[in-house]
Amino acid sequence: MTVSTSQLLSHVVAFARSLRHAGIVVTPGQTATFARALGEISIFDPEAFFYAAQSTLLTRQEDRAKFAEAFRQFWQYLGLERFPTELLHQTPLPPKKDPKARPGEVGREPRSSEQSSKQPQPVVDRALTFSETEVLKQKRFDQMSEAELEAARRLLYGLAWNPPKRRTRRLKAGGKEQLDLRKSFRRSLKHQGELVELERRSRKRKPRPIVALADVSGSMERYARMLLHFLHAFSLVQTRQGVRQVECFTFGTRLTRITRTLKKSSVDAALSEVGRQVKDWSGGTRIGACLHSFNQNWAKRVLGRGALVLVISDGWDQGEPELLAFEMERLQKSCHRLIWLNPLLGTPGYQPLTRGLVAAMPFIDDFLPIHNLSSLEQLVKALEELEPH
Repeated sequence: MTVSTSQLLSHVVAFARSLRHAGIVVTPGQTATFARALGEISIFDPEAFFYAAQSTLLTRQEDRAKFAEAFRQFWQYLGLERFPTELLHQTPLPPKKDPKARPGEVGREPRSSEQSSKQPQPVVDRALTFSETEVLKQKRFDQMSEAELEAARRLLYGLAWNPPKRRTRRLKAGGKEQLDLRKSFRRSLKHQGELVELERRSRKRKPRPIVALADVSGSMERYARMLLHFLHAFSLVQTRQGVRQVECFTFGTRLTRITRTLKKSSVDAALSEVGRQVKDWSGGTRIGACLHSFNQNWAKRVLGRGALVLVISDGWDQGEPELLAFEMERLQKSCHRLIWLNPLLGTPGYQPLTRGLVAAMPFIDDFLPIHNLSSLEQLVKALEELEPH
């Protein structure tokens, strides 16, 4: 039987895929190694072909029987009858005395003689997870299962965060913003007073302070825990990158500062402490009264130096809309930019028609969704692209 190189490579990829379906872990790197190994042997030698596949694609001793059966079914299905059946039923090797895992071996752990008789633990194949990740990024937080929420949290902590910058009053050498005459004249002394080159300077740039106000009322219960994970990851990364002023608050019927709590490196310890600290979790919503408390007690402390304010809420409010409008106007005038993040904005056909949002909309600079991982990535990108002045 004549097999072309392109056909053989396509069969190799399909064989690796069939092994994954059988529960055997095969990475793309192992598949590429198997393809290269075929160039070093005679592919018409059934024994060499089988052992080349086994030595490059098999990493678990307990998968030998499954591998042999999958090999026999796949290659005989393609009509390659030259592979004799007796090659696929080799005498099992005796157990090794030193069961230490080899470098690069997937899912292998040291076992005792008693443990070796038990069924092997299932191994999750993560070789083809790109499309699953993309699907997860588009799925709404309120529609995720517990396993999907856990996977989303891991992806959340892997986001690339770059804090938005602001221009300070301090100057540094370089740039093209303004002439540095003093330095230019000093340099001219080397050339008998001739201004051969004009020196310039520009303003230094530093990360902007960021203030987040998260709604933890009953209507936000489906999103609140994931958004607290977002605030925890955001606070940790920004602090590591030099943003000292990252302030986080929760509100429902009262305002609670959770900044110090979210700076704990352990997310479980931080969220457990937040649960004990926030007394109005999953209760009512009085956004106007909570913003009044913030403007009265915290605005002067945390809104200096061109701070950004993120209000995370669906806009359902039991308070007076006149109070909310007044406090929103006051807050908007105190910060560089006021961004309202609404998880309902990602719902098709949604209109911000609640009393609270109607009162707040005239004072919102950016109205953005925050219902899935993709919207969080877009938020991070939008913050990075803010102009520094």
